[in-house]
Amino acid sequence: MKITVGGEKKEVAEGLTVAELIVLEEVEMPEYVTVSINEQFIERSAFESHVLQEGDEVEFLYFMGGGQ
Repeated sequence: MKITVGGEKKEVAEGLTVAELIVLEEVEMPEYVTVSINEQFIERSAFESHVLQEGDEVEFLYFMGGGQ
């Protein structure tokens, strides 16, 4: 099936979960990543159970603190 990850179209297996996609995409610091699918944030507790669908648009986001 086709999804978009970070603006890039990808072909992935049916039944792929968010957690599996994080591994597949070799996401840096997965413990700190926030995932948005079709502009909706996914709870970290749902990463293992949320199955991606044809046409989903996935973004991996990192919220950084700091500044002056």
